[in-house]
Amino acid sequence: MTRPYRIALFGATGFTGILVAQYLHRQLAGTSLTWAIAGRNPDKLEALRRQLRSDSGAEPAVLRADVSDAASLRALASQCDVLITTVGPYETHGEVVVLACVREGTDYVDITGEPPFVERVRVHYGDEARAKKLRIVNCCGFDSIPHDLGVYYTIKHCPAGEPVTVEGFVEFHGGVSGGTWHSAIGILSRYFETRGSAKNLRQSADGRTVRSSQIRVRHEQEVDAWVVPLPTIDPQIVRRSALTLEEYGPDFRYGHYLAVRSLPMLAAQVLGAGGVLALSQFEATRNLLYRVYSPGDGPSAEQRAKHWFRVTFVAQSQSARIHTRVSGGDPGYDETAKMLGEAAICLVRDRDRLPQRYGVITPAAAYGEVLIDRLQRAGIRFELLPHA
Repeated sequence: MTRPYRIALFGATGFTGILVAQYLHRQLAGTSLTWAIAGRNPDKLEALRRQLRSDSGAEPAVLRADVSDAASLRALASQCDVLITTVGPYETHGEVVVLACVREGTDYVDITGEPPFVERVRVHYGDEARAKKLRIVNCCGFDSIPHDLGVYYTIKHCPAGEPVTVEGFVEFHGGVSGGTWHSAIGILSRYFETRGSAKNLRQSADGRTVRSSQIRVRHEQEVDAWVVPLPTIDPQIVRRSALTLEEYGPDFRYGHYLAVRSLPMLAAQVLGAGGVLALSQFEATRNLLYRVYSPGDGPSAEQRAKHWFRVTFVAQSQSARIHTRVSGGDPGYDETAKMLGEAAICLVRDRDRLPQRYGVITPAAAYGEVLIDRLQRAGIRFELLPHA
């Protein structure tokens, strides 16, 4: 039975949610694709709709839903083909939304970067989603699309059937919103509890081996920068993709790094991150960290216009050395809104072109080259680099 809305955006009035709503509004202008914005505050939703109405484009419907009301989430999921959620932290607010989507037969995309949540969703809902031919796709923002699809793009340029080691070197300049800061503190507070979940993904599948490369702090000539291991969710997502996709070869290794141009700057960033990690382990100091940014705060459009990201990948196989790069503008918000919006639109408009993979799956497994093509048309660059 046809549902009234192809896409619904839950959490539309949050900082990131508004950017996603604006992006969808621009992209769906002049189309017949129906969509809705959803959340718990009808007044804020109506104000957002009025703001969008002042521009040309496909005007969204307004739906009410609340993470504390499971019935409202089921009703929301039942009315759309694809549900986007930007309501975080996902560790506390995400699972009920996934459950509603799986039970109602609705595809799902989010921008989480929280390893415990992603692992729990994979374990608890993967089989049911696969049986129903649903795509539950986590990490469709800066965590982890540039890294996951960037490695996929790199592998496509490598000789087939050979063992390969890929290293990703991340450079960026960007700001932080209150919601992102609160989610990050929550992730760090459980960092030592959840490190083991990444190790579980280093097992072989179908005779193929997937593991981390040997990671160490060093000066890397390939990017002319000092590099330090970057303990985000991205390596886990990349390794899950490698376990799923045969084209990653018989023995795949991945290393993920932050690249910084000067050693003093690297030392300052490591010390700062280490301090936040230490403070996040105790409730009293963790509560102080939460006060640094308030939910709903975030960088202005003028600030975001100065932000950028660049991820350089170096792949070494038995017979080739490949260099690629993924780059774009403001990573945490403008480009994340673009990535998430395109991930949802792709599930609707490109369904017949997508790989026939279902369940709780990674962006590379769900979309492959189809989403890369979309993102390139939207201004995010995927490049094969010459090797000097």
